[in-house]
Amino acid sequence: MAHVLFTNVRILDGSGAQPFTGEVLVQGNRITRVSRAQSHTSQAGVTVIDGAGATLMPGMCEAHTHFAWNNASSFDDIQRMPTEEHTLWCAHVAKVYLDHGWTSCVGAATAKPRLDVVTRNAIESGLIKGPRYLAASQEITVAGGLGDETLPHIPYPEYSFGQIVCGPEDMRRCVRMFLKYGVDSIKLNLSGDNFVPFAPAETTWMSDEEVAMAVREAKVRGKRVSVHARSCESVKQALRHGCEVIYHASFTDEEALDMLEAQRDRIFVAPGISVLIQLLYEGDAVGITHQQAKDMGYEVELEAAVKSLRAMHKRGIRILPGGDYGFSWAPHGTNAMDLQYFVKYIGMTPMEALVSATKYGGQIMLRPDDLGQVKDGQLADLLLVDGDPVADLGVLLDKSRLLAIMKDGEFHKTPDVRTGRSRWSLSAA
Repeated sequence: MAHVLFTNVRILDGSGAQPFTGEVLVQGNRITRVSRAQSHTSQAGVTVIDGAGATLMPGMCEAHTHFAWNNASSFDDIQRMPTEEHTLWCAHVAKVYLDHGWTSCVGAATAKPRLDVVTRNAIESGLIKGPRYLAASQEITVAGGLGDETLPHIPYPEYSFGQIVCGPEDMRRCVRMFLKYGVDSIKLNLSGDNFVPFAPAETTWMSDEEVAMAVREAKVRGKRVSVHARSCESVKQALRHGCEVIYHASFTDEEALDMLEAQRDRIFVAPGISVLIQLLYEGDAVGITHQQAKDMGYEVELEAAVKSLRAMHKRGIRILPGGDYGFSWAPHGTNAMDLQYFVKYIGMTPMEALVSATKYGGQIMLRPDDLGQVKDGQLADLLLVDGDPVADLGVLLDKSRLLAIMKDGEFHKTPDVRTGRSRWSLSAA
């Protein structure tokens, strides 16, 4: 790993403080100096990158990632992709995320039992390019719940999107299987989803005994439990049983909000509101009219989600970007739309949205002292951005505006430089 000095950059450090002009020294894989001063001199053994006023910020974290989702329009189309092709697809998508500045990702579920684990291991070994990754299990569900794609006349579990369990002991078996495979988290589908007509979002499917068993088995091995929880009751259920990562949380009441606030230092919420917004307002592109989306319940759910998330934000609950990208209406690579949605729908400031993708990202990755900020001692996961994300979050949607991407002190995307000078500079292009 080379030593690199980023100079003449606007430093957006991820803490929520206003950006400042300065320089950042990376030695090996860590940030060793963040300074407001400019050295103006070359240093032996140090590559100097003159940022020409570009923004240097932490790499972002996607908190609700599905590498296995193949930009299809249905769960069936995802699940029926053959395993060999699916593995290659996950490797491809991992690079797409890193190409777009997501240097860390939290797996939220995979489509086949070992896809996430295999992808994570391949990234860690250097076999493929991708972000730091926490691997998830398949979605664990119950008969009739979200993820049970079997039909009465084709009752074969291999055709189901999720792993179907019945009762606490069956849950124990399933969780232990995924733990044996080496997952970092267990995913439970507690509520339904308007995407499936037989299990709408406000329904709750899993029993307390089943949830308690899953959490007990995961915690014995030091692993986390994440949950698909759109209904109010499922949010409360997750909190009662000690689940750490709550996906969606669309419907709440005062009791649920009080419970969330009481546990705000322990839990994370990644709402994935892109699904609701995209299907309501841009579903025509994939054959779902606005009226159809309303009939499916998405307008009611979006209204509830906006109310819930605004209340959570005011109560200081950590809300993070990411969620169900990888469908035809929200393809991989467009994940940074969440930051704009957080401002428009949840009431965050642009800076708060950026903190949710950086500082909070280090926390959900369980490495707050290593990731999420431009700070002395942190790992060098950095983005050099052409523009000011605070003024225009849209620049993070355009990967061509990411002039450099560094992960663990090494360039994934090397800045375009002019040579033949004592100091390397970014080209105007």
